[in-house]
Amino acid sequence: MTEPEPEPEPLSYDVMGSGPVLLLVPGGAGHPMGLGPLTERLARRFTVVTYDPLGLAHGRLGLPVPDQRPADWSEGAHQVLEAVLPPDEQAYVFGTSSGGIAVLDLLARHPRRLAHVVAHEPPCVTVLPDGRERREELIGQLDGPGRPPAEGADATPMGVFLAHVLRPFSAYVPSPPSPTTPEHRPTLAVGADSRGQLLDRTTRLVADRLGSPLVEFPGGHLGALDHPVEVADALADTLLSSARTSS
Repeated sequence: MTEPEPEPEPLSYDVMGSGPVLLLVPGGAGHPMGLGPLTERLARRFTVVTYDPLGLAHGRLGLPVPDQRPADWSEGAHQVLEAVLPPDEQAYVFGTSSGGIAVLDLLARHPRRLAHVVAHEPPCVTVLPDGRERREELIGQLDGPGRPPAEGADATPMGVFLAHVLRPFSAYVPSPPSPTTPEHRPTLAVGADSRGQLLDRTTRLVADRLGSPLVEFPGGHLGALDHPVEVADALADTLLSSARTSS
């Protein structure tokens, strides 16, 4: 007798505000901790849908987590959009760090439902000429002293990130848009305080390879946490200006 297929985990997301739909995909392990001020500011102008890909803020923190792939998050994000978007409407999308990688993959897989995508400092460092070395350097910097022991790795968002997200996501290489759909280019964003750093160089090269516009947001890699109001306003301006340009 065959075992029944396990039930898929329910989608975890929160909705606030009104206006056009804006999907947020957080960085790290996808836990939206600290993003409250950013989402509250954005909710003045958008219906903000904050996706929690592993459900860490919805009761699953501490439960076993398998190794993640960008496709896992992007397909989940697509399901969220199908659940919240009215038929024939499109959503704006913003992802930062590992979430930035997920939204680039979402755009490559499901462009029809997306009005515009902004990816903030996605750590896909293998695009660099010395990407293999820089990837190991990045992993070594983050996965150093203070990492939780293996048996407790899934007990904290940082532990989940180090154990299951960092390595597979940092190996991701974005796909260029189809020549027949040049409008499906994302905007790449860097932090003003990240100039010259590894993820600044990575993001600029990704923008060049994709033929995408590049914008500068306040703060550094954690600007969405450290400067939420300023980043929210810069993001809103970027998204709404893209709508004016395409109309």
